Amino acid sequence: MNRKFIVAILLAAAVPAFAQAQNPSAAKVTKADAQKVVTIISGDKAKIQIYCEMQKLGEQMEQAYEQNDRKMADELSQKIDALEETLGPEYVALIDGLQDIDPEKDKLGAEIMSIFTSLDSCVRDKSRKPGGASSYTGC
Repeated sequence: MNRKFIVAILLAAAVPAFAQAQNPSAAKVTKADAQKVVTIISGDKAKIQIYCEMQKLGEQMEQAYEQNDRKMADELSQKIDALEETLGPEYVALIDGLQDIDPEKDKLGAEIMSIFTSLDSCVRDKSRKPGGASSYTGC
């Protein structure tokens, strides 16, 4: 998965959080926060499946935006939001904290994106396994 796509997914997830909670006292995220989230997700098959589903929905959302289908993009964004909650409070907090970070311009954002690269490689590995999720044994 390319870096711009990962950025798009995280930003798509962060935009609704930003709209819902413009909290000036929101905690700043760190590389350690991102590593903790990746460790939590990669250690749980169910969370990996949810993350994969979010990736797929993100791709569909990107296509909807390209086709100027705002209604579909909004529906897909709502599905992603619902799935985010199931990844746990650490993931939600990370996404909330990313609202003020531009991953393409901010060094911390770039570092966090690189941390998620290991999780995305797990997603790619899973999708290459014959038999899908049932043959997946972890990162």
